[in-house]
Amino acid sequence: MLVPGHWDGLRLTMPSLMLLFIAALLSCWAQLLTDASSWWSLALNPVQRPEMFIIGAQPVCSQLPGLSPGQRKLCQLYQEHMSYIGEGAKTGIRECQHQFRQRRWNCSTVDNMSVFGRVMQIGSRETAFTYAVSAAGVVNAISRACREGELSTCGCSRTARPKDLPRDWLWGGCGDNVEYGYRFAKEFVDAREREKNFAKGSEEQGRALMNLQNNEAGRRAVYKMADVACKCHGVSGSCSLKTCWLQLAEFRKVGDRLKEKYDSAAAMRVTRQGKLELANSRFNQPTPEDLVYVDPSPDYCLRNETTGSLGTQGRLCNKTSEGMDGCELMCCGRGYDRFKSVQVERCHCRFHWCCFVRCKKCTEIVDQYVCK
Repeated sequence: MLVPGHWDGLRLTMPSLMLLFIAALLSCWAQLLTDASSWWSLALNPVQRPEMFIIGAQPVCSQLPGLSPGQRKLCQLYQEHMSYIGEGAKTGIRECQHQFRQRRWNCSTVDNMSVFGRVMQIGSRETAFTYAVSAAGVVNAISRACREGELSTCGCSRTARPKDLPRDWLWGGCGDNVEYGYRFAKEFVDAREREKNFAKGSEEQGRALMNLQNNEAGRRAVYKMADVACKCHGVSGSCSLKTCWLQLAEFRKVGDRLKEKYDSAAAMRVTRQGKLELANSRFNQPTPEDLVYVDPSPDYCLRNETTGSLGTQGRLCNKTSEGMDGCELMCCGRGYDRFKSVQVERCHCRFHWCCFVRCKKCTEIVDQYVCK
């Protein structure tokens, strides 16, 4: 019989207690890694394509970091899709970094698991944009892979002929399958949020609803911006006949659209009924194409381990600009240092018959400014 306060019956030695402590610590650490990781990590961790799998090797889905249980099941069903999801995530990250290149938060990646770090735990405008643009990237990549015959479950777009297309133009070129891309991206990207059961009206549920709204806004941006493209046929380019199909918009245009949505994003809060409502009822209700956020953004001025802000120390700034890239705003009033750098550019280019351009290399010493 065990008596409280007496350890003899337990026969736990100091080494065994230490092992139990280490095991518990590792378990907690593994859970933290699972919670912090994201499918975005597919952009930074190369995904093998099915034809590259080695017989007897571990199944690819068990090796991929950042997948939720639902996403792992989808991976097992659609393994050939995974490399394109990774490409889509990479496209979204690149576009995020382009759109925010002149702002305090510049969409920096900090590790291969969470990708953007702790800053994504804040339900801010920046988080809203990141969810939207990465979901858009998946639609873009999957839609194009269908058209190129890379996926066995889809092919060219089956979109009906537009009613306003001239009667003598042909409809039937191989278009980007944005319908399939939209459906698959919705299934995969939203899986993480939909498989969680949070208390109704809790902050966690509000954040999940925010993520779902922004995922949808990103997908719709790609879907709505796909347009008709045509190719001329005829003798000597007479264009007497045209063949037309559905084509995705350039992803830069999708990024520009989502950046506009970021600028007009709606502040929301979760109700006791488990719905998102406007934090200020004077504004218009957001549509499914709009971005929403539930937390104010940090100022991103200083490095902060709690929020995940990297700060702006060492960032280049524009001394003459009054915008966010200007030294006053970028450096948050801390001042800046000037240094000189040598830039090499092509110059005095001349066309030579036939058919190449020859240029000289010109060097220029320019002033540059970095935040203190």
